[in-house]
Amino acid sequence: MTYDVAAVRAHFPALEEGAAHFDGPGGTQAPRVVGEAMARTLTSAVANRGSITRAERRAEETVAQCRSALADLLGADPRGVVIGRSMTDLTYDFARTLAKTWQPGDEIVVTRLDHDANVRPWVQAAEAVGALPRFADFDPTTGELAPDDIAAHLSPRTRLVAVTAAGNLIGTMPDIPAITALVRQRTDARIYVDGVHYTAHESVDLPASGADFWACSPYKFLGPHCGVVAADPTLLESLQPDKLLPSTNEVPERFELGTLPYELMAGVTAAIDFHADLAGLHIGTGTRRERLIAAYAAIHQHERRLRELLEPTLRDLPGVQVYSNAQRRTPTLLFTVDGWDSQQVRGALAERGINAPAGNFYAIECSRHLGLGDAGGVRVGLAPYTSEDDIVRLLDALRDLLV
Repeated sequence: MTYDVAAVRAHFPALEEGAAHFDGPGGTQAPRVVGEAMARTLTSAVANRGSITRAERRAEETVAQCRSALADLLGADPRGVVIGRSMTDLTYDFARTLAKTWQPGDEIVVTRLDHDANVRPWVQAAEAVGALPRFADFDPTTGELAPDDIAAHLSPRTRLVAVTAAGNLIGTMPDIPAITALVRQRTDARIYVDGVHYTAHESVDLPASGADFWACSPYKFLGPHCGVVAADPTLLESLQPDKLLPSTNEVPERFELGTLPYELMAGVTAAIDFHADLAGLHIGTGTRRERLIAAYAAIHQHERRLRELLEPTLRDLPGVQVYSNAQRRTPTLLFTVDGWDSQQVRGALAERGINAPAGNFYAIECSRHLGLGDAGGVRVGLAPYTSEDDIVRLLDALRDLLV
């Protein structure tokens, strides 16, 4: 079945305002069913989870459905799906927990391609116990982060490797299975993958990735604002996070602090089901996992076609420099314009109803390594609801500004 972007867009009330949204890497718009699911949960009788009252059972079912949906999305075990306030919040929690086993002189490896949420929590946790952070660089010209770039920093004392599955600033998708295989060969380190940007564009298979932990954020794939970490439940059983005395010691609940946000979890389930059926287009058949894989393949082709429409013309515009150059990358383009402050470009586009933000987007190590300092550039990201008309609008606006 052909990808029908008009049918997809019809499910997004936010698009009725008329803006062309290229700000998906910072947070996508949400389909109507997500808002409805959240509102329904908030306005239904709900209570702390249990099995006695109808309200308790409703909360229990909401949590179970969300874990099941995320497990289907990530190829994970529902018993290993941890829900939190944000990916950043969860990563800090896991960093503090894992660091309990580190000793002075131990080492961790982080990369300059990553969002700072997969850098600073590990660096700070390491420094607190006397462990040493090692930074793996990527090639600033090609944007590539090769397995050997990480291998150069591995040693018998490496305790953790933190790496992104897709850089949120320039879109580079490192070869995660190759990286994890190499780390396994040389160390017994844990591997924590930031899958926030990747999960918005590509199908995920946690076991095939080789990662111990896969972190993502549902608001980057049409859902509400919260964070997720998926891992093997056996691994979670071996970890002892700080928690309240009366709270359960079961996993994954021992990692979830306080009462869960039931309305957000209902929204996450709705967002994943929306992907599985792809706005009623029913591109795939079979289980939800099988339908998600088919839908993501269709989204990949749609976004690739639009990127191929956008990118050559963008690169040809006078004074434009594009920093997204890796062979494997998401439909995300970072660029600057000679003689223009990137915030000026952002403002000029906003005046024309085009949302393309500028900055380093918390990938500050990446921005600095590219020679952009803390200012970064203008970032254009494509999403399942991006249309060809959006691309034309963006290019026409840039021509008006620059030609």
